[in-house]
Amino acid sequence: MARPLAGPQTLLRTLNGRAILETLARRGPLTRAELMAETGLSRTAVTQVLRMLEAATAVAPAGVDRETRGPAAGRVALHPQLGFAAAVHVDGQGAHVVLVDPTGAVRAEDHAPLPVHVDRVEVIAEAVERCLRSVRGPLHLVVVAVPGIVTADGGIRDDQGPDGGAFRCALETRLGCSVRVENDVNLAALAELTAGSGAALASFALLLLHEGLGAGIVLDGSLHRGFSGVAGEVMYLPQTPVPIGAPVLSDDVVRDLALVHGRDPQDPIVRHLDAAADGDEAAQAMVAEMARRLTLVAGTIALVVDPEAFILAGTAAHPVLVEAVGREADGLSARLPLRFLVSSFGPEAPLVGAADEAGAALRATVFAQLVPSVERQPAARKA
Repeated sequence: MARPLAGPQTLLRTLNGRAILETLARRGPLTRAELMAETGLSRTAVTQVLRMLEAATAVAPAGVDRETRGPAAGRVALHPQLGFAAAVHVDGQGAHVVLVDPTGAVRAEDHAPLPVHVDRVEVIAEAVERCLRSVRGPLHLVVVAVPGIVTADGGIRDDQGPDGGAFRCALETRLGCSVRVENDVNLAALAELTAGSGAALASFALLLLHEGLGAGIVLDGSLHRGFSGVAGEVMYLPQTPVPIGAPVLSDDVVRDLALVHGRDPQDPIVRHLDAAADGDEAAQAMVAEMARRLTLVAGTIALVVDPEAFILAGTAAHPVLVEAVGREADGLSARLPLRFLVSSFGPEAPLVGAADEAGAALRATVFAQLVPSVERQPAARKA
């Protein structure tokens, strides 16, 4: 007869503790019976683990369930002071900060402009600290979404060249916690993969237009960053009549198109798109050229990785541009079918992705700290 599988009780308690913590993070306050149903653990196991988690200040009472038939049952939830993670989206205009708790819920929010020649590390840190003043609990980590190429070690390569991780290190020193830096378009793609237009797709390419054009590429359900973080830098793909090395579509390109078509080059791209929607012929000509360039970028990507669909995000999700891209794609359909969808999160997609990643990293960090502390609690006395 084969011997039944067995393991040390400390390991079982660790696994059971993590299962309960993850379930409470995902589902919110639950009764013991609901935890049994969600985790498959016995009543005795759930009771013992909850007793240890309460002693470790990992969970706390969260009211009473009076809706279920029978005696009222107490609910438990993650302790409200387990701590927080910050998600930050940095662009040319400012820094948008949100604090999330281990459940992923947003608990505080702040937006700070980024004036020229001002240290962005200090601006971000002050915004995070303003958020922290409205809650109680420690800051465990920060996830920052930035434009530009981000290397595996958190270095940023942008118009000023590579920074060698200086930004990440400076922010870690200023805030006293771990900081992860990620490309903003990649985080937008992760947001769509998790709970957006790409959730039902095995592969897609997100095309985000904001100041410049970038792509987030998901293959077989995983984000493709490339060997050095360059994957998705599609703004410089060669395209007639654009010379090699020049941007295909960006704020500078839109200003040049405005000059060519007799519109104000100082107007933001959204104003040109709105004017096109109102019937302005010059603006419509600009939109047609932007759509042509964007569609050719998508076609180039399709010939290399063949994704199921392209998701238009940022300014590319403006209805006028979406419609114009659809017309361009129809013209290519006989030779190269292209499917376009619209982002579920609009311009907030990078911040949504950063918040999702921050919440997941926070849970892993907090639970890793809690479960060993649970093991140090004295074992429950036998009846």
